[in-house]
Amino acid sequence: MVKTKVSGVRQKAEQARAASKRLALLTEAQKNAGLRAMAQALRNRREAILTANEEDLRRGEEAGLSTALMDRLRLTEERLEGMAQGLEELIHLPDPVGEVMETVERENGLRIEKVRVPLGVIGMIYEARPNVTVDAAGLALKTGNAVVLRGSSSAFYSNRMLVEVLHQALETTDVPVDGVQLVEDLDREAVREMMTLNGWIDVIIPRGGAGLIERVVRESTVPVLETGVGNCHIYVDAEADPSMAEHIVINGKTDRPAVCNAVETLLVHREWAKQHLSSLAARLQENGVELRGCDRTRALADHVLPASEEDWRREYLDLILAVNVVDSLEEAMEHIDRYGTRHSEAIVTDNAETARVFLQGVDAAAVYHNASTRFTDGSQFGFGAEIGISTQKLHARGPMGLKELTSYKYRVLGTGQVRG
Repeated sequence: MVKTKVSGVRQKAEQARAASKRLALLTEAQKNAGLRAMAQALRNRREAILTANEEDLRRGEEAGLSTALMDRLRLTEERLEGMAQGLEELIHLPDPVGEVMETVERENGLRIEKVRVPLGVIGMIYEARPNVTVDAAGLALKTGNAVVLRGSSSAFYSNRMLVEVLHQALETTDVPVDGVQLVEDLDREAVREMMTLNGWIDVIIPRGGAGLIERVVRESTVPVLETGVGNCHIYVDAEADPSMAEHIVINGKTDRPAVCNAVETLLVHREWAKQHLSSLAARLQENGVELRGCDRTRALADHVLPASEEDWRREYLDLILAVNVVDSLEEAMEHIDRYGTRHSEAIVTDNAETARVFLQGVDAAAVYHNASTRFTDGSQFGFGAEIGISTQKLHARGPMGLKELTSYKYRVLGTGQVRG
């Protein structure tokens, strides 16, 4: 009988599966020790990590990667320190594994407990961002899950060095090194194989552009925790404070335009627009933002390019903002419903009833009143690092932290009961 050769992807998934059994039994103290070692290793090896990242950046420039992708790819000492601090923040968060979510006492004396448990093996398929490598490893470790990582070719050297550093750190702890696996095969077939490793990988989480996410959702036979692109909107109501609106809109667009919670479309009530849109547009342009607007926007503000139908749908991930003047709250909500991606939507208004209607009626993972959409982030929500932001409605929605990486089982405690 000829033995079928096991592929490298399958082998890594098998190793992760074996490690997941050991991870599920670790105490919180053991897991926290692993996180602490990983954080310190990032600091100790920062020069090697940054050198590897420089090679990815050099190759990215040669390949003509966009400004947005280069920003996502770039590591700095500050960003590395942020990654290390993200791991340390997880230490201070309660371990969800073993939490008794519900308890039922039956008349026959049975005690039934609903208990949080790890998912098992998580497959991460992601683009550009090497920080995802560390975030995913840390979140998986804290929740007793193993993780199989497959980053993009653009971050190959960064990801390989980061995993090497994490492995060296874990070797000094009780955490199994095989709990963090990196698929180094950059062929598209490796992605397809990961998505069909039912029985070895329990869930796939895609993180990247619309093309990647759509492919994973379409082709994966392993269950998918879908993260979404962010065509986020800010609606400035007729009763919005001009100074507050300006501050929120500029922050939402310019703070870090290449991330999914940056605002991509500005909706402005016609009455507010008549008095304040010209000033807001000028401030945005002073901050380097290119504006693409409807006819009414272009009549009220200078140097605005005409917006096409495609502009209302685009996630620019750049210093570009679409602007549409609307007649009412209802029209703004209809625009968001038609073009939005169910990620993050905001209203700026001093009218509490208008805000209530918006917050209740807009379908998105996060809805805001008088605040920037840039807060849709695991650390900003107090979850520590996040594995991604889910725009679906089953299992998890919004920033996915520790609890979202667990399932549950029923623990039934008896004293000899049988069913007659």
